[in-house]
Order: sequence, then C-alpha cells, then structure tokens
Amino acid sequence: MQLFAQTRAVPHVTETVFELASGEEMTYAISLPAGYDGDSDDPRPLILALHPGGRAPYYGSDFMQQIVDPALRSWGAVIVAPDVPTRSWATEGSEQAVLALLDDVLENHTIDRTRILVTGFSMGGRGTWYMATRHADLFTGAIPIAGSRGDDSLDGLGAMPVFLIHSPDDEVVPYGPAEETAELLAERGHQVQMTKLAGASHYMMGDYIAPLRIAGEWMREQWQAGEVTEPSR
Repeated sequence: MQLFAQTRAVPHVTETVFELASGEEMTYAISLPAGYDGDSDDPRPLILALHPGGRAPYYGSDFMQQIVDPALRSWGAVIVAPDVPTRSWATEGSEQAVLALLDDVLENHTIDRTRILVTGFSMGGRGTWYMATRHADLFTGAIPIAGSRGDDSLDGLGAMPVFLIHSPDDEVVPYGPAEETAELLAERGHQVQMTKLAGASHYMMGDYIAPLRIAGEWMREQWQAGEVTEPSR
C-alpha cells in the first residue's frame, strides 16, 4: 500500500491568521501539496513545524519553506507552521493555541490521522518534546532537532516513534542530554533513532535538511511496519 503521494512539485503556501478564543490572532502558514484538494478522498499526512527562536511575522513560514519542505516534500503532506504566540512553544498558552489551530486544520482538510508528525528546531525542538509528551493522543511521530527535552516525562510519548537530530558541536543546546534521552528510550524498547550530526553548528540550520529527510524516511518505515491506529483524541 502506498503511504503517501510522492511529489516534487512546488506546494501552495498561504500565510494568514488564526483567531484564538481569546480574540487574539496567531499568524501562521499552511502548505498544501501540489494537486491536493482539501475536500477530496485523498487523506494526507499532517506536519506541525515549530520554528526556532524569533518573533518576526511569518518566521514559521520561512522555517517551513527553507528547512521542513525541502526535507519532507516527498511526503505530499499538509504542513502547518504557526508563529509562536507566547515567549516559548513550551507554555500552556502556546500549547492551547497550537491545538486549536490543528483542530481547525483537521476539520477543514482531509488528513490521515495515523500520520501526524511534530517537528521543530532549537526552541521548536523544545516545543516538539513538549507537544509530543503531552499529546500522544494526537501525534503519531516526533522529530526534535537541536532541542532540549527539559523535564518532560518520556512516559507521555506512549508508543510514538521518535527520531532525534543533534550535533555534538552545538554551542547553544548541549548534545549530552539528547544522547542520554535516546539511550534511555532505547533501553525501554521504544521506537527511537538518533542522528549525531558531527561538525554542525547550532547556527548552520541548512545542514539539518538532509538529516531531517533521513529521519522522515525512518518515520515512514515505522508507520508502515507498525499497526498504526488513529489516536484516541
């Protein structure tokens, strides 16, 4: 069975705003694969892309188009890239805003709910851990890149496959805790893999595109090999 439509055609990106329950607005971008009709019977994977630190308008769109799309375009996925609504992705305010946005996307687009990935870089990698460990009822895969897990409990991941990407030469987010987390998950028998991106600075974000592509292929293999069912959310 073919998991996703394979495409290299340029997707259609829309930059817009999402109105939160508070009445505030969150800027975000959504990328729809070429030829995709959101009302069709062709469910696509969904990728939540969380940008690194920065507050420029549509910074999430830039991160999506420069890093996530080049790595994962072959998925034919719908990609959502919000701008952080608070000081960090790892806050209750950001969490609730992102969940509301995803609910809207799920309601208005044909999504394969067994193929929902969260990924992000640096502050976005921290947010990836935060969202994945709290919402195994929504996400079915996580790829944290150059991000800290903080004190998030790994128990919250459930059976979610995780692929870590980190450089031992990262001068901002220490490599050691990421490697320790990968080892701990492996000891637990968790589906986990890690790329040790030697020689890459934290600021050489383009160097992470190829590893993200590899991580994406691994994630698809886990989804294809396992008996993936729709999360309970």
